[in-house]
Amino acid sequence: MATTLNPYIQFQDNAREAMEFYKSVFGGELNVSTFGEFSEGNPDHQANPDGVMHAQLTAPGGLTLMGADTPPGMPSSQGSQISISLSGDDGDQLRHYWDGLSDGGNVAVPLEKQMWGDEFGMCVDRYGIQWMVNIAGDQPSGPPDAAV
Repeated sequence: MATTLNPYIQFQDNAREAMEFYKSVFGGELNVSTFGEFSEGNPDHQANPDGVMHAQLTAPGGLTLMGADTPPGMPSSQGSQISISLSGDDGDQLRHYWDGLSDGGNVAVPLEKQMWGDEFGMCVDRYGIQWMVNIAGDQPSGPPDAAV
């Protein structure tokens, strides 16, 4: 199996809602495990039994997004450390993702053509996660004309 890099987002008590939102944006299959499923019979476990211990969204095109609720006693610093970037040349798909992610969030840079030729936008979704979307512009085909 090849190595993959998957964003893992820590939430404060709303991981299920957030991951279901991302499923509505990206499609795919969402698997959720709760703290209660794994702490049964452990009276020392303080986490909400309905809280999300681990969620994994596997979406078409190889996208995988993971998340969980922050367990009691662990610090939570939401959204400020990273931005998640989606890029490619399927403009329709990426615009669909952008519309879903920016809905109910804050747009910092509207998704529009930039000086480098690509469409690019930045937003913070309704769960405080920063996203960047880049749609590759028309790239020249073949080598530049060598005739001088």
